Amino acid sequence: MEKYEVEKQIKGSLKLYSEAEITTIYQELESGVEGLSSISAEKKIKKYGLNEISNQKPKVWYVQLFLAFLNPFNLILGTLAVVSVFTDIVFVKAEEKSWVSIFFILSMILISSLIKFIQEYNSSKTAQRLKGLIVTKVTVLRDGDWKEIDLKKIVPGDVIKLAAGDIVPGDLRIIKSKDLFISQSVLTGESDPVEKSEKLIKGSNIISEISNLALMGTNILSGSATGIVLHTGGMAFLSTISENLSGLKVETSFEKGIDDISKLLIKFMFVMVPIVFFINGYLKHEWFESLLFSLSVAIGLTPEMLPMIVTGNLTKGAIELSKKKTIVKKLDSIHNFGAMNILCTDKTGTLTLDKVSVVKYLNLHGEQDDNVLYFGYLNSFFQTGLKNLMDRAILDFEDQHAHIKNEYKKIDELPFDFDRRRMSVILEDNSKQRIMITKGAIEEMLSISKFAEVDGEIIPLEEEIGNRIKDLVNELNNDGMRVIGISKKLLSKERELNFAVKDEVDVTFIGILGFLDPAKEGVGEILKSLNGYGVNIKILTGDNELVTKKVCRDIGIDTSNTIDGELIDKLEDIELKKLLGETTIFCKLSPSNKSRIIKLLQEMSNTVGFMGDGINDSPALRQADVGISVDTGVDIAKESAEIILLEKDLTVLLEGVIGGRKVFTNMTKYLKMTASSNFGNVFSVVIASAFLPFLPMLPIQILFQNLLYDISQISIPWDNVDEDEILKPKNWSAENIGTFMIYIGPVSSIFDILTFLLMFYVFKANSIETQALFHTGWFIESILSQTLIIHLIRTRKIPFIQSNANIKVILLTSAIMIFAICVPYTKLNISLEFVPLVPLYFVWIIFMLFGYFFLILIMKRYYIKKFKNWL
Repeated sequence: MEKYEVEKQIKGSLKLYSEAEITTIYQELESGVEGLSSISAEKKIKKYGLNEISNQKPKVWYVQLFLAFLNPFNLILGTLAVVSVFTDIVFVKAEEKSWVSIFFILSMILISSLIKFIQEYNSSKTAQRLKGLIVTKVTVLRDGDWKEIDLKKIVPGDVIKLAAGDIVPGDLRIIKSKDLFISQSVLTGESDPVEKSEKLIKGSNIISEISNLALMGTNILSGSATGIVLHTGGMAFLSTISENLSGLKVETSFEKGIDDISKLLIKFMFVMVPIVFFINGYLKHEWFESLLFSLSVAIGLTPEMLPMIVTGNLTKGAIELSKKKTIVKKLDSIHNFGAMNILCTDKTGTLTLDKVSVVKYLNLHGEQDDNVLYFGYLNSFFQTGLKNLMDRAILDFEDQHAHIKNEYKKIDELPFDFDRRRMSVILEDNSKQRIMITKGAIEEMLSISKFAEVDGEIIPLEEEIGNRIKDLVNELNNDGMRVIGISKKLLSKERELNFAVKDEVDVTFIGILGFLDPAKEGVGEILKSLNGYGVNIKILTGDNELVTKKVCRDIGIDTSNTIDGELIDKLEDIELKKLLGETTIFCKLSPSNKSRIIKLLQEMSNTVGFMGDGINDSPALRQADVGISVDTGVDIAKESAEIILLEKDLTVLLEGVIGGRKVFTNMTKYLKMTASSNFGNVFSVVIASAFLPFLPMLPIQILFQNLLYDISQISIPWDNVDEDEILKPKNWSAENIGTFMIYIGPVSSIFDILTFLLMFYVFKANSIETQALFHTGWFIESILSQTLIIHLIRTRKIPFIQSNANIKVILLTSAIMIFAICVPYTKLNISLEFVPLVPLYFVWIIFMLFGYFFLILIMKRYYIKKFKNWL
């Protein structure tokens, strides 16, 4: 069925479901009020498949293999192969026909493409395996009981329960809801929340606007709902727009950096190659041969191993981080991990133990009062929305309050949202008496309180009592406690069950609950280590200033500069930017405050990471260069993040930063090796072409040399990295690469020219008849110096003495050098038109390689002194 027909069918089906009776939908989907049975669900999985969008799956291996052959470098090689068919087969005499050039060119295409395919295929498998470690759970009604199962195993007909922070796992018809607000930005691009309910409001044919449908991929901002799954996987409405969504991907700083550097090298190729072509064509009058030679030089100049080196580094980095309980959802984010110079983080669970406990339950006299805890427990026990750490701490008092299950039943609920910063439950006791119990932030609770309970009496909440409450709160805050207020309100028995936020007025303030989440032991040392690696910490929290300052003081964070969300809302961007650099602690922030701070920090040329795990953190996670969440975070936080920590621990983050910088450093090694070596080779070719009566090297020889050099670099992702190179954040810089290329590249040309003079005057390889000897001599010197440069560039120290490469790098580069030396003495010399070299040649070459080694060391010291960097 064509895509248009499938899309039409999905939309038509959803429209019909939105207008049908729930009983009809149950019947249609073979479900019921008790949901599906396990047996029925298994059958439906076989029928509908797992709940995944089809184009989110990795490409099948044969498609990846085909795509590995489609790149500009293979196009150049293919052109050379076609030209060689005519020059070596079609237009020559029978006895002169040769398939050697064609064979070598096709071998290069095959080898380089297979290497790329193997790396990318393994990377794809690794990424999928790592993503599989992150499981999103859904509360579903199976066999009459509510259970948590993997989102992928949801099927049409499942009855599911949703609360704030959940991602809608399929297209749903809402059965029951309470104050349900949904973000549909994934579908519409609009960030404003949309209210949904079980009622159908007529008037719209746009699927996303139908009021009783919740669509796959959207997320619950506030409220709660129960719904029946209509469509999953490839039949969900999201699948009809998923291709368009993939086209909206924003280019990351990593991709932009790689792109800029690739363009730099390719621009260099387009400038230098025509120069080589015209010099050789004009001086030697062999224009067609010069064209082939310049095309071969072009291949030697292009960074054809860049995709493989980048992919290999990122994959290896992801695997290493996974061993340290850090799951990378997107490989590119490893680079941003290393480039990060500011980490914005919440306080709870990052700086603190994330083990909140109720330590105070005080009445308005400041005395411990079980009645306050009792009402707090009633609220937390009966709420069905998102239960946070404080709810869980209250519910730890279950032994004292188990009897309430028989005393009350819940008849309604006003879920939490980040504007009101409170939530209420409406309960009914055995005598049908109704009561609304509300808990929330102190300021918001005082704003709706008209009365206070003192010594069992209800009295007006006058200014004196309000000040007493604020004094109690400040005292607890100064001790590092988070505080919430508890209130109650008696309701009429005759009142209709249509409670709303407007009913949260004129309540009676009962008391306050104080929660303690102490600072983690050793977290101060970890923060110092992060600072030592150039990462500045900024605390972005919804907590108040006093609590945040107490925790920060305990772990050694400077608390002298603090601003809150109220001030941030009043400041223009230009004013806020002036404060961001000197401010460490940001308190009482809304979700929009957090994302705005991160955006402004990015505009100030920072690479910003954000760590969060709540629904209110999702905008900031999306805005950050690298979003970091934890496995225990809400669904939308995990979905918004690129990196998931299996433990909420800054130690893991520190290891991630170091790992990211190692990955970046090894990629930089390849780029600088390639850029400088390529520049030196072209410079040498231009000079040689001006005075030699023949080509400096045959096209097939250049291709073969390039293949060997490429193979020698395959092990770079496994190379060791010096501690000096990971102490500071780094970002891609095409300008830095260009400068390095111009300064270091010509050094190799000096020794190439010395080799030309050696072959021309000492070994008399100075005529057409002796050009094979010249080609062989330069081939050996060139591959040896190129391979040696790997060891010289990989460290700012003295190689082999102060810093050793990984054993894989040493073995592979040594093998390539030995193989290159042996080639002229094997049967390959006939195909490549090489000749054996006399022993005296190698004596000369040893001296030149030593000279090359020491001159690079001198240039390295000069370069580091002048530009204050190496890699």
